[in-house]
Amino acid sequence: MRHARQGRKLNMDPAHRKAMLGNMVCSLIEHGRIKTTVSKAREARPLAEKMVTLGKRGDLSARRQALARLRSKDAVHLLFTEIAPRFEDRQGGYTRIIKLGPRSGDAAEMAYLEFVE
Repeated sequence: MRHARQGRKLNMDPAHRKAMLGNMVCSLIEHGRIKTTVSKAREARPLAEKMVTLGKRGDLSARRQALARLRSKDAVHLLFTEIAPRFEDRQGGYTRIIKLGPRSGDAAEMAYLEFVE
């Protein structure tokens, strides 16, 4: 039984899921908006919010925690120097999910995951 288990499995083993979500958040940080399925967007959103919160803290420990999860020095640098200062006066809700409709190939629900302005 899956009592008290959070999150979706997304038909992946845990290592693949963790790597995919980290890569999605890196892409979100680099591009500002990514197009993905609704389920993946809903899973990546809390991680992205947490990374922005670490960026707002701005200390060395927060930078190391973000680097451990994202594994991209460029993305972490961009997060701490450009993205986190934009949300300095905001208490949360840094991202939004905009639904786009079904994908033509397999009818999966697609969405944009993007930072709010």
